[in-house]
Amino acid sequence: MKRFEEYKDAVNKALLPALHSAGPMPEKLEESMAYSLSAGGKRLRPVLLLASCEAAGGDPEEAMAFACALEMIHTYSLIHDDLPALDNDELRRGKPTNHMVFGEAGAILAGDGLLNTAAEVMARAASGMNDLRGTKAMACIMRHAGVSGMIGGQSLDVASENQEPDEELLTYIHLHKTADLLEAAVEAGLILAGAEPELVEAGRQFACHYGLAFQMTDDLLDVDGDAALMGKNTGMDAEQHKMTWVALKGVEKTREDAEREIRLACEALDRLPWELSIHRELAGSLLDRKY
Repeated sequence: MKRFEEYKDAVNKALLPALHSAGPMPEKLEESMAYSLSAGGKRLRPVLLLASCEAAGGDPEEAMAFACALEMIHTYSLIHDDLPALDNDELRRGKPTNHMVFGEAGAILAGDGLLNTAAEVMARAASGMNDLRGTKAMACIMRHAGVSGMIGGQSLDVASENQEPDEELLTYIHLHKTADLLEAAVEAGLILAGAEPELVEAGRQFACHYGLAFQMTDDLLDVDGDAALMGKNTGMDAEQHKMTWVALKGVEKTREDAEREIRLACEALDRLPWELSIHRELAGSLLDRKY
């Protein structure tokens, strides 16, 4: 089993070639897309996809196109999140946000370009397979990224600003705004490996609980994290009156709830027959996150 950093390095090498595989495009558009795509980041989602696929006996090279596409989707969502109409952030991954460099119109189009390129990259990869694994993986990723997934969660996140915290609504937002793309990563990786549906579902449950815990720790970091380490401004949730777990339950209870979700994530891993050391390490280190 590879280490996290090995998968991350492979993803970083593959991302820009995957972007350029879409063919010629206007120079400024390409510059804007590449700026955010190559700005760093944990590469958590593509690594989870590749590690899930290989652990279940699949070919990580075959899965790389889907891993790159998933990172493109994640990056597009960050570009749009940072826009003045949404979170109005000026710093991302330690660099000026896309719209601060290329303007709002340029940022919107860069996000649109990354989303469409992701779909093209996956469709091309799926069409080269001799079965439906690629098509199913693509459908899985696009569903989790779509209106019943990430976008649905983001829309309610925006709509809930300045509202009193509500646990049912907040859980929905976290499940979709954050957990859905993590579920997409693990599910798609297992689908590409040809895993049985009940095992794919156990993997999805791991990612769901992990995603909830990830967002809870993100809320904690916005309160007491180091902006220099995080590469983005802190205190933005309170400034924008966002509905967060900390606003709902306070710091200590948020930490307790994150611990519960981590435990449930590890219990889901126990139902899978493969070595999943990366998944366990990620879950086990969540409460010690610095960025």
